[in-house]
Formats: sequence, structure tokens, C-alpha cells
Amino acid sequence: MTAISASAHPLPADWRDFFALTKPRVMSLVIFTGLCGLLAAPQAVDPVLGFTAILCIAVGAGGSAALNQWWEADLDAKMKRTASRPLPAGRMDRKAARDFGIALSVGSVLVMGIAVGWLAAAILAFSIIYYSVIYTIWLKPRTPQNIVIGGGAGAFPPMIGWIAATGDITLMPVLLFAIIFFWTPPHFWALALFVETDYAAAGIPMMPVVAGHKSTRRQILIYAVLLLPITLMPFWLKVAGWLYGASALALSAVFLLLSLRVAVFRGDAGDMDMRPEKRLFAYSVLYLFALFAALVVDRLILG
Repeated sequence: MTAISASAHPLPADWRDFFALTKPRVMSLVIFTGLCGLLAAPQAVDPVLGFTAILCIAVGAGGSAALNQWWEADLDAKMKRTASRPLPAGRMDRKAARDFGIALSVGSVLVMGIAVGWLAAAILAFSIIYYSVIYTIWLKPRTPQNIVIGGGAGAFPPMIGWIAATGDITLMPVLLFAIIFFWTPPHFWALALFVETDYAAAGIPMMPVVAGHKSTRRQILIYAVLLLPITLMPFWLKVAGWLYGASALALSAVFLLLSLRVAVFRGDAGDMDMRPEKRLFAYSVLYLFALFAALVVDRLILG
């Protein structure tokens, strides 16, 4: 709490602080996967409605991120990785962050419902509640499985994009959800392995802190093994073509290889190198972008 309590009267926040509350780097992935779900759907979408849907997904994600930072301001102050955020750094009043998050969340759901459809709006509302309440307030401080169960929060955007285009839920958006759901644990646990001391200092029961490195590495490999056939299912079920299938196989094979290297590595948080973990974390972001891009290209070229 030191960074927050250091300033009894936070400095006036400017637009950059409010923008930082939305976690723009995370939002970029949310926007991209949501757009891919929209473009990969079998129905063409009016450009204005499509833009509105993606904007609502982005704003909703930004609102839930702001609520996450409002709730975790004290924890963020204890971790080097997050201590410079607007709230722990004392640049913003917590009430302002909370109200900003609520306004973005409610506004995005209402606009999605009115302009695009209430099924997509309902899924968007549930995703916001899932991240800001179920994950942030309940799961994250209580269980080392927080990332596994909470991974659903980041898996909703492509499903929402697909529903915004089609108006219903079919097998394909469920598969897109499953891909991100199973991708999330290796992605975040790779990060947690080399920032373990941050999580330990904040008292967050991330897997490396609670179960140790050996168990975390083994579970990273397990999820990578499970992820590979799930990414191939759209091709096997003939809802995606050979271009996506070949890309998914190649990308997931590399993901599995990097996860295997993490599994057999014997470094710890004191090892400043931690190359296998850092490589997997960096590749995991590229992996998801490339996989969903391949899905869209496959849809546009092969139909």
C-alpha cells in the first residue's frame, strides 16, 4: 500500500492515466481476436455494425480492466511490474477509476444490445462480470487455479464477434473460446515463472508460488499438449480449410516444443536468465495473433 498511501490527495489524472486503466496492450489482443471472430463468421456484416461490435468489445474490455485495477490497487502497489500504474502511483483517485470502469462497462453492453443484438450484449456483460468479479475478486486471491478458471474471461471476444455477425451460438465460436481458454495457462504461467517474486510479495497464490516451479512447468506442458488437437478441430470438423489447418499444426507444434523446453528447464526465480520461460511467453502472444489471422485468411480466401 505504500505507493497509494504516499499521496493522501492523488494528483489530477489526465487522459493517459484513464487510457492506461484500460490495459491497452491487453486490449489490442481482445480487439484482434474479436475482429477475427467477426470476419471468420459465415455471414457478412454491415461495416458500421461490425465496427460498433468491435468498439463495444474493446470498451467493455477496457471497463473490466479499469475495475480490475480499482479493486487490486493495493496489490499492484506491492509488485514492481504494476507499481507504476495510475492508482498505485498516486496519479488517480480510486473512486474515479471505479466510476470510469462502470461507465465503460455499462455503456458498452447497452450500445451492443441496441445496435447489434442482445445475445452478443449478454455474452459481453457476462465476460465483464467474469473478469472483474469472478476472476478479480473471487478466484485470483484464493486459488492457484485462478488463471485456468479465469482464462474464460479472455476467451469471450472471438465468440462475441462471431455472435455479433450471426446472431446465434454454434460449434465454431465455442471452439474459438476453447482455443484461448487452453492457451491462457501456458501463456500466464510462463510469465509467472519469471516474475514469481512479485506475486509472492503481493500474496497472490499463482501456481509457481503455491505449487513450485516443477509442477508449474509440468502443467504448462500438459496444457500445450491439449491445445494442439483443439486448434486442429476446426479443420477436422470441416469448419475451416487446409490453410488454417496447416498453420494451426505448425504454430502449435512450435508452441509445444517451447513448452517442452520450459518443462525440462531447472532454473528458478533467482535465475535472471529464464530464457525458456521468456521465449514461450513472447511466442505465445505471436502464436495467438498468427493462429487467428490464419483463420481469417482461410475464410476470406477459401470461403
